[in-house]
Amino acid sequence: MDTELLKTFIEVQRTRHFGKAAENLYLTQSAVSFRIRQLEQQLGVNLFSRYRNNIQLTPSGERLLPHAEAMLAALQRAKLDVISAEQTIQLSIAGTTNVWDAFLLQGFIKIQQSLTNLTWRADSMGKDQIARQVLERNLDLAILFDAPKIDEMKIDKLGDIKLLPVTTFTDNSAANAMQQHYIQIDWGTAFDIQHARFFPELPSPYLRTGSARIALELMQQSGGSAYLPDTMVQNLLLNKSLTLIEGAPILTRELFAVSLPNATLHQQISDITAQLRTLFTTGTKTAALV
Repeated sequence: MDTELLKTFIEVQRTRHFGKAAENLYLTQSAVSFRIRQLEQQLGVNLFSRYRNNIQLTPSGERLLPHAEAMLAALQRAKLDVISAEQTIQLSIAGTTNVWDAFLLQGFIKIQQSLTNLTWRADSMGKDQIARQVLERNLDLAILFDAPKIDEMKIDKLGDIKLLPVTTFTDNSAANAMQQHYIQIDWGTAFDIQHARFFPELPSPYLRTGSARIALELMQQSGGSAYLPDTMVQNLLLNKSLTLIEGAPILTRELFAVSLPNATLHQQISDITAQLRTLFTTGTKTAALV
């Protein structure tokens, strides 16, 4: 139903005068009369009883009035809701599971608390899916260990994540800890290359996983060894729940922010990237070194 017809109906009902209603609506009196006739024809009833200098609602008009008011009020609420949604800036961010575990979760929480003018969408995805989502503009910002080699993308290095060789076993020598219940975590291609170079004779791992949190939980429940980020294990090393594996090197992974240079939210993305870099630097300086 045409809402303009309902607005005209309500105004005629309010003023009880076609001429005054026309004035208030910036219409001609004939246009107001035509709209009322249209509405009556659509409903198949008379809405007004017309007497000389006296316009009254018919019983049908009385029944229509609350519905017309409710419909127009609902329309207004819908408009305000849509406008509000358009005025709210939503930014989407994603990383692989291990990026969230190693750094992004705590960084994201701090940034979200400081940027209260933004609404967010945060996801965990595989790196190939993330790259595709960025290119298709379904994702504003990605945080990755292995930055895609795609010319269209803007790549900003945030810093280096330290991956510490840790174990729950009392005998923390590499010869022992790397041979039993060793959990190999997917830290990306560069890590796999370094890992294979340092441990060429390592037997098949007890478990392979893409989640550092799964690895840590299993180690704490059943014992084991793995390369875990210093941000995750520093307190466990301090309280001796974990120890460093002797003879195993500390490995590092570069962490990158990935976006499109001509993204709609370019300024917001630049600000967030700068804050993440600052939080990264602060976090690595305050991390317990062992």
